[in-house]
Amino acid sequence: MNLLVWHVHGSWMTAFVQGPHTYYTPVVPARDGDGLGRARTWTWPASVVEVTPAEIGDLDIDAVVLQRPRDLELAEQWLGPGRRGLPTVYVEHDTPLSLPAPRHPMADRNDIVLAHVTQFNALMWESGSTPTAVIEHGVIDPGPLYTGDLPTAAVVINEPGRRSWVAGTDLMLEMRNEVRIDLFGMKSEEFEGLDLPQHELHREMARRRIYLHLFRWTSLGLTLIEAMMLGMPVVVLATTESALLPTDIGGVGLSPDDLQRRARELIDTPDVAAAAGRRAREFALSRFGVARFVDDWNRLLEQVTAASGSFADYTRGTRETSAL
Repeated sequence: MNLLVWHVHGSWMTAFVQGPHTYYTPVVPARDGDGLGRARTWTWPASVVEVTPAEIGDLDIDAVVLQRPRDLELAEQWLGPGRRGLPTVYVEHDTPLSLPAPRHPMADRNDIVLAHVTQFNALMWESGSTPTAVIEHGVIDPGPLYTGDLPTAAVVINEPGRRSWVAGTDLMLEMRNEVRIDLFGMKSEEFEGLDLPQHELHREMARRRIYLHLFRWTSLGLTLIEAMMLGMPVVVLATTESALLPTDIGGVGLSPDDLQRRARELIDTPDVAAAAGRRAREFALSRFGVARFVDDWNRLLEQVTAASGSFADYTRGTRETSAL
C-alpha cells in the first residue's frame, strides 16, 4: 500500500515503517510539525519517502494515517477536494487531558477509524460512534545491552520542568534524597539532564542499575518498553496501563515510598536486579515485538481499504490484554 503519514513520534514511527508499504511523509522547508520529513536520529528504510505539499495531490495514496487534528486539516488541504474520503486511520497516542469531559476530536465520525495504543486510552476517551481499534506498541529490539555497572537509577523525561506533575518530576526529586538518579532527556532551565542522540541513549541507560518510571498520566511509555527490552529491571508507578505490568520485572506499585525502597534494594543487590531485568526483557519481547505490531497494522489497513471492509473485529480493541 501507499500510505500518507506524518512524522510525529519518532519511536512509534520507527516501528510503523517496518511494514511492507511505501510511507509518504510530508516535508516542509522549516521541517516543523507540518512536515518533519525523514528522521535524522532514527534509522528508517528507503520505503519512507519525503514528499512536499505540492507533490501530495499527484500521489497514488491508498490510505491516510493521522496523529493530530492538524494532520486532518493538512490532508484535506494538500490532497485536494477530489481526493477527500480516502480510507483514514487516526492514531491516538495519548491519554485525554481533560477529565471528566474526554471527548475525542474524532468522535462520532464514520469516515475514520480511531486506533489507540493502549486499552487504557480506548477506555478513557469518549469517541461516540467512531469505529475504534487498539494496536499496542511495537518496539524494535535494541538488544540485551544491560550491564548495570553503575549503581544508579535511569530516568527519561523530556521537558521535566514543564511536565512536572504528569511526568512525576516531583516524585523523582523526592527520591533523589535516597537514590542516585541520572536524568536523561531534554535539558531545561530547571534541570540538568543527559541529552543524548538516540543511538547513544540505550547504551548509556543500560549501564544504570535500574530504570525508574514515575509518570502519573500517560500511555504506556515507549522508553519504558525499550528499557525492559534492554534487560533493565524497572520500578514503575502503577498508573494508567502501567498498572497491568507484572511485578516481578522490578517493582510496580502506587506508593512512592514503597517504590523508593524497592529501587534502593535493587541498586544494592546487582544479582537480584539482573534477574528482574531478564524477566522484564522476556516479557517485553513477548508482548511488544515489532513483528506483532506490523501484523496488527497490516490487518487493520487491509480492512480499512477493503471496499466491503468491516471494522467489527477491531471495534473496541482487537487484542486480548487481560493477561498482562
